[in-house]
Parts: sequence; C-alpha cells; structure tokens
Amino acid sequence: MVEQKRLPSYIYLPPDVARRQAESGRDGPYGLLRYEVSWKERYEALRTRGYQLRPRYHPEWRPSWTGTNLDPEFCEDAVMLKHFEVMDAVRVSDGFLVAIKTVKKGGQELQIAQFLSSIQGSTNHCVPVFDVLQDPVDASMSLMVMQYLRPWNDPEFTLLGDVVDFVTQMLEGLAFLHNNRVAHRDIAPPNVMMDGRVLYPQGHHPVWRNRSPDAIHDLEPLHRIDHPVKYFYVDFGLSVRFSTGQSTLVVGDVGRDASVPELSRTVPYDAFKADIYALGTFFDKEFAQTYRYTEFLRPIINSMKQREPGLRPTANALVDAFEGIRETVNPADLRWRLAPKSEPVYERIFNDTVAVTRNSLSQLRRFVQSE
Repeated sequence: MVEQKRLPSYIYLPPDVARRQAESGRDGPYGLLRYEVSWKERYEALRTRGYQLRPRYHPEWRPSWTGTNLDPEFCEDAVMLKHFEVMDAVRVSDGFLVAIKTVKKGGQELQIAQFLSSIQGSTNHCVPVFDVLQDPVDASMSLMVMQYLRPWNDPEFTLLGDVVDFVTQMLEGLAFLHNNRVAHRDIAPPNVMMDGRVLYPQGHHPVWRNRSPDAIHDLEPLHRIDHPVKYFYVDFGLSVRFSTGQSTLVVGDVGRDASVPELSRTVPYDAFKADIYALGTFFDKEFAQTYRYTEFLRPIINSMKQREPGLRPTANALVDAFEGIRETVNPADLRWRLAPKSEPVYERIFNDTVAVTRNSLSQLRRFVQSE
C-alpha cells in the first residue's frame, strides 16, 4: 500500500476493490488502446526532436497504480487518448503544451495550415503551427506540431460579453482567411477552439481538461470576461487556397454543415459565401436559438443566412457591421448572464436575481480597486 501523504482520500480504493484490481491483471481496462500503440512507437523519435509524450506512452510504461491501492481514475497515466490522430505533448525546451496531428505528407491541409500560420497579425485566428516532423511510423505521413487548444465552449459561456467577444473574433478570423484567399469549407463547432490557458493559471490535464495536470483535483476556471481568451479556426483538411485572380467557385457537398443551400457535387458555388452561411448557422444554433437576450445577433445572422449567396455580405463587411452592433450594446449588459431559453420561468427568476446580486458586488469590487 502506498503512503497516504498530501493526497486526498478519495483517490484510494477500499481494500476489497484494490484486491480485485490487482487480480484483474497489470493494466485491467486501462491498457493502451489499439490506436494508442502507434504513439507509443513514436515516443523515442519525438523525444529526440524535443517533444515529450505523457508517461503512458513510454515504451516501458508500467501503470502507476500497479501494486497500490490507488484508484486508476485518479492516475494521470490511466487517461486514454480521445482522438487517435491528435496527441498532446510537452515541448521540452520550455514546457509548452502542444498538440501533434498526423497529416498527409505534403498534403493540402499541411500546406494551408503552414501558410496561414506564417502570417503575423492580431486578426489571424488560425491555429499556430510550430513544427513539421517526419512520421517515424508511416513514411507517407507527417506530424504537424501545433499550439495545444481546447474546445471553444469548454468551459461553457456564462455571460453575454462572452458571446460578443466570440462573434467578434470569429468574424475577424474569417475575414483574415478570405483576405488571404483561403476558404475553410468546414466551419462548425468541432473546428473552432481556443487558447484557454488564462482561465487555468495553474494548468490542466490535456485530456481531462477540467482536472489538474496530475488528474487528481477538479478545477474551477476563471471568467472569460475578466481574462480574455483567443479563439482559433482549426482543421483545414477541406480548405482551398485560391491564387490571386482565381475564381472562388468550387464543387463538392462537403463539410459538417449540410444546411448550406448551394452545396452541390456538380454545380459550382462560391466557397467564400458558403463559409459565410456556415458561420451564420453556427451563431444561430449556438447562441440566438439557445440563449435569451441575444436578439442583437439576429440582423447579422439573417444577412449571413440568406438563401441567395450573392446577397450575403463579405466577411469584411460583416466585421464592420458587427462593430456597429457592438456599439449599441450597453457595456453593463456584457456582464449579464446567459440565460438558456429552455430554462423554466421559476428557475430563470431565481438565477436572474442571483446574477443581479453578483454583478452588483462585482461592480462594487472593481470600483473599490480603482480608487
């Protein structure tokens, strides 16, 4: 049995459960999954290039709970990979958390991601690419080393200002893409992420994102409105880069958003206008249809979702239009809570009352600190 020092009691198993765990074998249900084995095979090659995978993927990994009464659910090396093509790692030189993705060698996704990452500017909301390595497991593949990001809505949005900032950045990022002659072609919630480091100043586990790096303690994030995050477009596997003067017409019924009306395998359509519609659907489903007090988004969403592609504004025009909309929003309202439309009336009244109290205390605290 391990000595129980400085660790919470809940990470230890009762004696009978610990005994059954020992009898179940070395790994039990926490052994490497089939698609994790290839990352184990990449461990040493990545280490020599300056990237350290988690202990779970060391060639000689021995589960940390073996021979102990530790609950594997609170052991960092029991955490399995969720997406086989993307692995988290630490850059040895500075301890920076990165994500490593397997991509086709010399393929379109890699070329476009590198091109976009090479452009400096605050309006660039495309995932940064730090390095590209030869895959030691598959000669036809490369390993694209990117900034580690987490889903855009994890943790969930809580205030109206969170929505305003998100919409601002996504429109800004889309204008950047289109101004650099790139159509994303797969704008949808899974392909937008954020750099959430400021919300977790002590760090978090890369897979169990709401736990501490050692996977033991639950974490409480800071508020986005006081600690702004940056959002990024990711996954350029379906993207197209057009040369100067080249037509932006494409064909293909592609992307997660099947509601874009003009998608066709045979009839050409404007890839930029399809992006506009897809992002409008994103805003509509995730915010306007989901939360109260988001009516200010309706005009810009309606303009983005016009069935006739030619009537939709350009990304640059949308940036300007939303800037005007932002000016009509009372700054005090930015700290108003996001109230789900599905919330029962009695619950909404209670939550609104609590929100008013908290907001008043927050304003008082900021006033005192400014004195």
